[in-house]
Amino acid sequence: MDAERLISLSRSDLAESRAVPEIMASVWQAQCLAQAIGDHLALFGPRELRGEARGLGETGGRGVAGPDHPGRRPGASAAAQLSGVLDPRGTLVALGVLLGEVGMALVSVACATDEEGLYWQCIEAIDAADEAGDRVRMMLRRLPVRDLSRPPERAEEADPADSAAGP
Repeated sequence: MDAERLISLSRSDLAESRAVPEIMASVWQAQCLAQAIGDHLALFGPRELRGEARGLGETGGRGVAGPDHPGRRPGASAAAQLSGVLDPRGTLVALGVLLGEVGMALVSVACATDEEGLYWQCIEAIDAADEAGDRVRMMLRRLPVRDLSRPPERAEEADPADSAAGP
C-alpha cells in the first residue's frame, strides 16, 4: 500500500483512539510507519534525501514500544504493508502532519497519567516524534522544487536564444 494511504489510515486510527492503550498503540504504529518510510526513501528515494531518510528510519525506530507494549505484536505493524512512496513530497508533508498529531496525543497522555513509567515513555516518544519531524522538515527543504509550468525536458533543454527573442 502506498505511504500516503498508510499515513491517512494511521491518522484516522490515532484520531479515533480514546483509551490510553489505544492511543499508545496508534502512536507506536505511526512511529513504525515513519521508520518504514525513512528506510524506503533511504534505499529508493531521491539521492538528496537518502542521508536524512536513514536518520528518519533510525529515529522512527525509537519511541514508544517496550516489550510489554500493547501495540507491539509481531506482524501487527501497518508499516509492514508499505509497498512504495509514489510522491515523496506529498508523503513527507503528510508524515509531518501525522508526527505533529502523535506529539499532541502523547502530551495529552503524559499530562493525564499518574503512572511514572508511562509518563517517561511518553516523554521519550515525544522526543522521538519531534526529532522525526525535524528530519522530515529537513528532507522537504532538500527536495528540489520542480517547475510544474514546463515539462522537465523543456526546462533542462531551453535554448537561451528563445528567451532573448521575446514574445
